[in-house]
This record gives sequence, C-alpha cells and structure tokens, in this order.
Amino acid sequence: MRSTTHEARRLIAIATPVIATQVGTMMLGVIDALMVGRVNRESLAAAALGNVWVIGVLIVSMGIVFGIDPLVSQAHGAGDGGRVGLAAQQGIAVALLISIPTALALLLTKTALVALGQDPLIAAQAHNYAIVQIPAVPAFLVFTALRQYLQGRAIVTPAMWIVLISNLVNVAFNWVLIFGHLGSPALGLVGSGIATSVTRIFLVAALAGWILLFRLHEGAWIPWSTEVLRPARLLEVLRYGTPVAAQIGFEVWAFQFAALLAGRFGAAALASHTIVLNLASLSFMFPLGISIAAATRVGNLIGAKDPNGAQRAAWVAMGLAGMMMAVFAITFVAFRQDLPALYVPGDTVVIELAALLLPIAATFQLFDGLQVVANGVLRGMGRTKPTVIFNLVAFYLLGLPLAWILSIRAGMGVRGIWWGLCLGLAAVAMMLVAWIAVRGPAKVDSRIV
Repeated sequence: MRSTTHEARRLIAIATPVIATQVGTMMLGVIDALMVGRVNRESLAAAALGNVWVIGVLIVSMGIVFGIDPLVSQAHGAGDGGRVGLAAQQGIAVALLISIPTALALLLTKTALVALGQDPLIAAQAHNYAIVQIPAVPAFLVFTALRQYLQGRAIVTPAMWIVLISNLVNVAFNWVLIFGHLGSPALGLVGSGIATSVTRIFLVAALAGWILLFRLHEGAWIPWSTEVLRPARLLEVLRYGTPVAAQIGFEVWAFQFAALLAGRFGAAALASHTIVLNLASLSFMFPLGISIAAATRVGNLIGAKDPNGAQRAAWVAMGLAGMMMAVFAITFVAFRQDLPALYVPGDTVVIELAALLLPIAATFQLFDGLQVVANGVLRGMGRTKPTVIFNLVAFYLLGLPLAWILSIRAGMGVRGIWWGLCLGLAAVAMMLVAWIAVRGPAKVDSRIV
C-alpha cells in the first residue's frame, strides 16, 4: 500500500503542472473564439472551421515529435544524460523537417474544407486565417520537442508558466490586431491568426530561454553534431512517433467527422453537440495530464530496470484517471441543465438537447480517461503500434458506423452520435487495458535505449 501511495504522489506531482499546461493551451483557442466572436458571426464560424483543419494537421505532426518520449524518459531513468540530449536534438531535427509538409497541408485549407462539404465563402475566410499561421509552424513543433524533452525528465513547471503567460500575450496581440489598437489596422479574423503565430513563436523562444537561463540542459545535453542528422537517428523518432501520430489522428478526426454528422440535424443540434464536446474536452485535459505523467514514470522506471515498478505506475495512473473522471461524470449528470446554460443562456432548445447528451457524455468520460492514460503507458514503453490498430478498429469499424446507424437509421439524432462515440472509446479502452495486463511493462523487457 505504501508503494502505491508513493507512486500516486509521484504521478500527481508530475501531472498537476501538466494539467495546468494543457488547460492553458486549450484556453488559447477559447480566447481566440471569444475575441473573434466580437467581430461578427461569420468570422467566428470561419475561425472555428479553420481550427478544425489547423488543429487536425498540427496534432498529427505533434504526434510524430512525441516519438522522443520513450527515448528521453528511458535514457533519463538509466542515468544516461548524453542520450537524453541526443534524443532532444533528434526531436528538434524531426520537428523542423516535418514543418515542411505541415505548412503545405495548411496551404490546402480551403480546398480541404470545401471537399468536406463546407460553405466555400466561410472556407475562404478560414483559409486566410490558417495561412498566416504557417510561419509559426516550425516554432510550435520545436516547442513541442523541448516540452517533451523536459517532461521526460519530470521537469514540468517551466512549460506550465510559459503557457499561462502566453495567454496574456495572445490576448494582447488579439486586442491590437483584431480591433486595430495602438496604430494597427483592424485586421479582424486574419489579425487573430497573426496573433496566434506570434504567441507560438513566443512559446518556443520563452521555453528555450528558460532552459538556458536556469541551465536545465546541464547533465542532459551534448554538443550538436552530424550524428543527429543520420537517417538511422531520424528514423528512430519516426518509428516511435508515426504510430502515435496515427493514433491521435484517428481519434481526433473521428470527433471531427462526428461534428460534421451533427451538422446534418440543424443548428440547435450542432450547438448542443459543440457545448457538450467542449465540456468533455475540458475534463479530458485532466486525464491527459496523468497520461503524460504515466509516460514519464513508466519510461523512467523501465530505464532504471524496475519493470514491476513501471507496471505498478501504469495501474495507479489508470486508477487515478478513473476516479477523476468519475467526479466529472457525476458533475455532468447533476448539472446537466446548468452547464449548457452557461454557454447559451435563454436558449431552452439547445439547453434541453445538451441536457440529454450530458448523461451519455458522463459514461463517455470514464472510458476516455482510461484510454488516454493507457496510451501514455504504451508511449513510455515505446510500444506505440498497438494503439494505432485499436483506435482504427474502435472508431472506424465500430464507433462511427454505429453513430451513423443510430443517428440516421434509428432516428436518434445527435444522441446516436454520442452513443457511437461512447462505444468506440469503450472498445479502445478495454483493448488497451487488456494489452497492458497481458504485455505490460512487467511482462516484457521493453527498454529501448
């Protein structure tokens, strides 16, 4: 019992600043929406649509950079500082290289959105919002590499403070560029896109500066050399990161397709779906923080040649996530009328629809928490391929087809979509938990460094 309590404390110590970081990152988008919404409804719609594509592309590229997670965490656990530094440099090199296809994908924003059936006029505005964010793509991905470099060593507070400060930077530049203050022209939606770019450049500059100022790289760095650019080194990151990118992509785009499906049932249904998804996304930041902590702890313990400790960390992390999401589930049910009213006060139709969805989302929460932490465990082990298969099967062979059948054929509307997503998450959670029970850290020698 003492070892379990100790592990829970270690996980919570890592997870708490990470949760603050994730919530702060999410708030960047919330601030953009609140401020752009003051321009006009069309600008808000275009920003939301643009973010569907921008975030959908960026998050896949982020997943590739996450390929350094097991390299950093296991090398740190083994006390190999030079290998930690090399892994960080590999991550930075890969981040810069994949910035090129990522930027090209953002150039296709209008084409992609129109192909997905969106209004060409709104898609054109979304395109303008997206392309001004292209210059900051390398900065954002290098920031991701530096953040993972620190997290793999259980150093999590610098990213937290920088993300929180970045919200103030984002507000300031939005205020200047959207509305035309301090001598700037009022650029509206495009101004918000530029503000986002500036904020992302601030993120990487501030984190790099923090690392150098407080000498956080000491003992975990080596001089730059051509070794970083050896194909074998780059492919090593891609080997671990590509399955993570695929797993994240499958999950994120499943929800994007669900939103498009919800739009078939009218504005009120789409609004209720958006509100409940926003609440679920906010609660998701908490088990996501535990997931990142689990990846760090499992990797560190494997590197320290303590596979039983790594297995214990995995179970404790999933237990913490389950308890945390149970609290959110109870909250969703108890306040199913009050929470939607915060978004659309007075709109009884949307409030009632959202109130019908929140109990389904409560069930959804429990499975979502388990699956994201289990994914973190596998990242720490360096075993990322199973997550791709599980997500593909769970969402695209089970969840989304069932969402279509229940919502369209069975006439359940947007409730059918949520039951389909719930099934998908339940399936992926059960497959991941079973995999960890059978082939988790204690069962195999999964050290990779």
